[in-house]
Amino acid sequence: MAVIGFFLLAASAPQAGAANGPIQLVVLGDSLSAGYLLPQEAAFPAVLEKALRGAGVDVDVANAGVSGDTSRGGLERLDWAVPDGTQAVILELGANDMLRGQDPARTQESLDQIITRLKARNIRVFLAGMLAAPSLGRDYGVRYNAIFPALAAKHNVPLYPFFLEGVTGNRALVLEDGLHPNRAGVEQMVRSILPAVKTFLTGSQG
Repeated sequence: MAVIGFFLLAASAPQAGAANGPIQLVVLGDSLSAGYLLPQEAAFPAVLEKALRGAGVDVDVANAGVSGDTSRGGLERLDWAVPDGTQAVILELGANDMLRGQDPARTQESLDQIITRLKARNIRVFLAGMLAAPSLGRDYGVRYNAIFPALAAKHNVPLYPFFLEGVTGNRALVLEDGLHPNRAGVEQMVRSILPAVKTFLTGSQG
């Protein structure tokens, strides 16, 4: 899936290895980013930080993932989960809303408020999208899958359409539950998303 929604100008992005220290990036999410049943060094934020540093981006990535969290839960804990000094956030919430069959309008409203509040604090947002499970039906899928492109367009933020790109459906990359990424799955997720996150942070695709 192509990455869409890159409307940020490179001039507005913090530069890799900037003199004012590492870029402070927070991953605000659920179990998919928190590292469900994995040691912290194998969770998405830690693996992403290592990959970004290897690509020349001076960054500290904080893990603000909470297993089982919904978009509403993320909104309620936003102020303490994303501390002062944060420069950028990867927003990865909404999967649990979908798995519980919550009204997509409620999910969109909560994510909308999160993005609005982060931008009011001059924190830039990278939106990690999710896709509805086919078992929820076509109508639900159409409504749910429209959430993330709509928010990206409304708030002029970059969108990575499917956070589990390359992992879902591959038994070798998920835990026994068939949903959560294992170590190899997290590494695949990071490889897939890395170019988009690097562009988001530095304005450079190289």
